[in-house]
Amino acid sequence: MKAYQDGLAKFEESGSKVFGVSTDNSPSQKYWADEVLKVQQPLLSDFMRKASKDYGVLMEERGIASRTTFVIDRDGKIQHIDEGSAALDPTGAATACSRIHRK
Repeated sequence: MKAYQDGLAKFEESGSKVFGVSTDNSPSQKYWADEVLKVQQPLLSDFMRKASKDYGVLMEERGIASRTTFVIDRDGKIQHIDEGSAALDPTGAATACSRIHRK
């Protein structure tokens, strides 16, 4: 999340919005966002794990989602996915956002 915060201007230039989604509850997310990570983009709670399951990233045996970045266009279609350690680097997502918004 910190890398995305640091590169937020690139996303904003392309007209994109950045959201973090976690299976943590909202109070825990607020603490991490404000006190630990110090990020400003919205963090959304998927505490019931529905979105994680629907997007195919829920590790049910552990009750958490795998680290994944999705770039979703204005029509709701997934245009780009980064998984695992690649999801920590915003470069692929920023490039995909720029490409989408040039169309």
